[in-house]
Amino acid sequence: MPTCIAFFHGINLGGRNKLPMKELVELFEEIGIHGAKAVLQSGNVAFRCSRPQRPEVARRIVAAIQRRYGFEPRVVVLTIQELEHAVAANPFMDARKDPLHLHLWFLEEVPANPDLERIRALASRTERWSLERKTFYLHAPDGLEASKLAPAVEEALGVPGVERNWQVVTRTLELGWDLP
Repeated sequence: MPTCIAFFHGINLGGRNKLPMKELVELFEEIGIHGAKAVLQSGNVAFRCSRPQRPEVARRIVAAIQRRYGFEPRVVVLTIQELEHAVAANPFMDARKDPLHLHLWFLEEVPANPDLERIRALASRTERWSLERKTFYLHAPDGLEASKLAPAVEEALGVPGVERNWQVVTRTLELGWDLP
């Protein structure tokens, strides 16, 4: 069975929605997903699942967190091959040397009607962006906190997603292959 990575949004943010990675992995065990492991401490979990199982697995994880902790994080589940493809498809390879300012949004689905004009209008002169099916890339050399585009990405695309910087994405890819 292939390796999948669950990317979480909405846990361990500014002291809210606390969910230690050890407890998150235990939660996977409780819902019948054995052998899961936390990848870094950034809300990523590697586990085995088939591609068709991903939506159901994401729903089960969110439901279990809601029952136990009282909040619903967003979860996007990718196969490790999809993650590898997103890394290889990076249109800003020159920005790899600036890994904390290169960001990827893994989207729940391909945007049906993205507002690209709004994205263009919000992007600063220094920012570069690209939408590649279910991945949105943003190189924000001045940082996300200075970006007017970054907080509006999901709304402009009309699709929820989970953001990670290049450093976390590539490290997750490296470590995600290491499942027994």
